[in-house]
This record gives sequence, structure tokens and C-alpha cells, in this order.
Amino acid sequence: MRAVQVVAPGKAQFVETPKPELKPGHALIRTKRVSLCGSDIHLLCYAHPEEYPFPPGTSGHEMVGVIEAIDAPGSGINVGDLAMGLSPTNLAMAEYLLAPIEHVLVLPEGKPIEHLLQGQQLGTIIYAAKKLPNIVDKNVVVIGQGSAGLWWNFMLRRLGARRVICVDLQAHRLNLSKHYGATHTIHNTVVNPVQAVKEILNGSLADVVVEAAGEVESINLAIDLVKRHGFILEFGVPRAHEMPFNIEGFFGKCLQMQAIVGASTDPNQSCTWMALDLISSGIADVGPMLTHHFPFEQVMDAYELQRTRDEGAVKIVVDMPE
Repeated sequence: MRAVQVVAPGKAQFVETPKPELKPGHALIRTKRVSLCGSDIHLLCYAHPEEYPFPPGTSGHEMVGVIEAIDAPGSGINVGDLAMGLSPTNLAMAEYLLAPIEHVLVLPEGKPIEHLLQGQQLGTIIYAAKKLPNIVDKNVVVIGQGSAGLWWNFMLRRLGARRVICVDLQAHRLNLSKHYGATHTIHNTVVNPVQAVKEILNGSLADVVVEAAGEVESINLAIDLVKRHGFILEFGVPRAHEMPFNIEGFFGKCLQMQAIVGASTDPNQSCTWMALDLISSGIADVGPMLTHHFPFEQVMDAYELQRTRDEGAVKIVVDMPE
């Protein structure tokens, strides 16, 4: 089969690699769609140098496809089913994925598969949201308005936040923020985000900040935007191994910070199933965030657009050969 392999920092290439062999308790899925997120760019550009090269299939983890073979009696999953295959090791940028049966979710009907595909990322937001304090009637800032940040807007309003104030460097992403639940937007290449938040909150700062960009600057910005005794949720995959950290600001404000990763360990994939229910029912509207499609042959261009976040890009989908 053909697969993408990240072989060096910033360098990926197509390779021919053996098609996975079916194993007990697993399903072999023929990939139809893969969408990109920040963690793919982390592996492509920001992993530790000694980790390269990564295995074939790196980097992709948001995938849906068709069950080609299965060895899991009693699972209720059948050959020909459309399914999401979770790939916590990011090996899904390939024509086939071998997934343990607990990482295979048969898709509901009634929505395009590229819409249902976004249940993977929405599921990670639902999983991470369990780490938040009570946010009913609270003011929350979301830093970063890629697809993850947009889903954070959606969840925070459902959880009862009074205000969801969104910060991003790019106007085209902020243009979608209110559709997904933001009450205010801040374009922080144009205005000072700290002053802007204070203006919105009558001189105060946020009760909670969700950092969903992963940049060194945005992680430190979270400290500036939260009030004393506030809470920061670090969700964006950091684009650095080590970084300058505003420890004085963090310490002086007596802040709490929680990092969260690992949604694939969620028992019974409950959060991802919830995400699929929200999308299939129409409660979660995927359409506006799906801005670009690339054929598999142009996946290197897709990675570059995901890295630069230019050309109006929000969520990028890679279409595999039929």
C-alpha cells in the first residue's frame, strides 16, 4: 500500500509499505478520508530529532474508511461498514489502517463522511472539557480558532459559559467563531488582547483560559489573560520541547493549569460517540469549518497549508483514492 512517512524534521514522503495483516481483535479499514490537525504538524516539524524517521502512515489520525476485513466475533461490526478508526499512534495517513476493535466506531447514517470524521476531534474536546472547573456563568477566553478552538466555543457555550471570548491571529478564522458560539472575538495582530479582554469584561480578566494553539507565545498569553486564582487548560499540542515560561506571572496570580491529552483511552470511547451523536443529529454543524480538500497525491501541500494556516484554511480533508 501507499503511505506517507515523516522521515526528518519538516520532511515527509510517499512510501510503498506492506498492507497490514489482519490480527485477532482487529479490523482492517480501507481509508477514505483523513483530516489534519495540529498534532500532525507537531510530528512533522517539532518532534525530538532522535524520533525521526517515524513509521509509515505518519502523520494522520483523524480517519474514516470501509471495513475490509475483521476478526472480532460478536463485535457487531461487519465487512463493508463505514467506520472511524482511531489511531493514537498517528499511522492513518495510509491506504489502510489496522485498528483494534475498541478503536473502531461504525458511523451513523445521514451525514457526509467528512462531517462525521470531525467527531474524532470534537470527541477530544469533550474528553478534555471534563478537566474544566464549573464554568456556568463564567467568562472564558479561547486562544486559537482552528477547528479545535471552534469546537471549544461550541462546548463552552453548551456547558454554560456566560462569555466565550476568542483570540486568533487570522481574521478568516475569527469570522467563524460566532457561528460556533463565541460572544466576542479579538484579532490580536490588530489589538492588544489583554486590553481587549479588559474592555469586554469591564476591567477584569477571564475566569478560565483554554489554550488551543500550542504556540510558545499563546501559552504565555494565557497567563496574561486570566485573572488571579484563575484556571488555564492547556489543550494545544506545544510546538516546542522547552520554552520560556512566564513563571512570575503564573506564580503571582496563584493560577491552576491543567494539561490534557489521550482521548483514545476514554472508556468505551464515550466522548467520541457523544461527538458523533451531536454531528449526526445536526446539533454540531461541521460544514463551515471544512474549508479545503486535497487528493492524497497532494498531501504534502495539505501539510504545508495546515502549518501556515493561510489561504482561509481551517479544517483540511485529504481524500484517498477510491
